[in-house]
Amino acid sequence: VEKKVLYPVLDIRLLKENKTLSFSCLAALINYCATFAISFLISLYLQILEVDNPAQAGLVLMAQPIIMALLSPITGMLSDKMHPQKIASVGMAVTTLGLSFFIFLSPVTSVVTVIFALLVIGLGFAFFTSPNTNAIMSSVENRYYGTASGILGSARTIGQTLSMGLATSILTAYIGAGQIKVSHSLELLSAVKLTFLIMTIVCFIGIFFSLAGYKSGQAK
Repeated sequence: VEKKVLYPVLDIRLLKENKTLSFSCLAALINYCATFAISFLISLYLQILEVDNPAQAGLVLMAQPIIMALLSPITGMLSDKMHPQKIASVGMAVTTLGLSFFIFLSPVTSVVTVIFALLVIGLGFAFFTSPNTNAIMSSVENRYYGTASGILGSARTIGQTLSMGLATSILTAYIGAGQIKVSHSLELLSAVKLTFLIMTIVCFIGIFFSLAGYKSGQAK
């Protein structure tokens, strides 16, 4: 239907013909799928196994957004001078590294280790988000800016939904639908580690989609 109207809601031909747009949006979907549930999972882990109250957990979780806020403007400017999708691919790789640290969580993992992993993930996210958005918007004509932005927004929302769906499904499988208590610490730890294992694999796969966007841009 969208192909037959003069002004379609979603121009399918744009996705089909513009590989940079397609792969970059898919990379964004995968990135959010692999990262959005981090705060949810780590906050539970910290409150049950590490810290005394939610306020302390919140302070630990601030590490990721702080490093993102500091570096995102810099990576955005850097992506204007270098190929943005190449920088985004590096960001995905760094994020994958950060996620992999959480696979090895244990009851004796220090808060410092958690903060370090969050800083690495924040660094990777800063190197991915702005350059990837730059690559998407630079790949389309001015008249398609709204469409490209909408596709990216949809990819982001779908990725976030999949991430939370994955996390809550695994938690429910291990703990059930009831309230999570200190007595569930071992089950929670197993669920968190499994979720991060899957998220790490997903993010690793996303590197290749981001690189595909880079290669398609080089081919033009």
